[in-house]
Amino acid sequence: MQLINTVTLLAGLAAASPVIVDGLSGGPSGHEVQITGLAFAGSGCPAGSVSGQLSSDLTTLTLLYANFVAQAGNNISPSNYRKNCQLNVKLKYPSGWQFSVFKADYRGYAQIPSGDTGTCKATYYFSGDSRQVWLFALAHISSTMIIKGPFDDNYLKTDQFGVESTVWSPCGVEGLLNINSEVRLSPQDAVKPALLTVDSTDLRFKQIHYLQWQTCKN
Repeated sequence: MQLINTVTLLAGLAAASPVIVDGLSGGPSGHEVQITGLAFAGSGCPAGSVSGQLSSDLTTLTLLYANFVAQAGNNISPSNYRKNCQLNVKLKYPSGWQFSVFKADYRGYAQIPSGDTGTCKATYYFSGDSRQVWLFALAHISSTMIIKGPFDDNYLKTDQFGVESTVWSPCGVEGLLNINSEVRLSPQDAVKPALLTVDSTDLRFKQIHYLQWQTCKN
């Protein structure tokens, strides 16, 4: 059993020493922040299978997936070896504030035979209006976890990023948080059953994204 985590940081645009304000003591009040849209597409998130909720203290965004499952084995189509989901979470927040993901927890279940591997990957980036989208699309954080068989257990994948490498949402506009996630199996013997899914109890994929806030510099 072996779990390997790697994090790739590309074109970080945050200030070296931003002034961080947590949601409890100085961030926007709860009634000023809300999820105004949640769009998703992909083989791991068909219509009606994703929901999201922002916590009252502004620090946690919980996304629930009902059908994010990769499978391999006898009579399983190779198209099921990989599942992905592109999420676009639109958040409305007061002018003069920014937010960023600095930690994300993924919980799931994996059943992987000897010689095979499972891969969990997530990429995060922000986009804004047409004047800013090109810039923020260049700044993203990607994290990959590889599970080597034999493995038959629940797993926890934690992505944690330092302030100096955090990518912030645009200032003065509604923020669009883009999350591109995938689970993938690499079986060497497709006859053996392999599974890389989410929650062993209710088969839901749960992501918890912790938010942090800062005041805009301009």
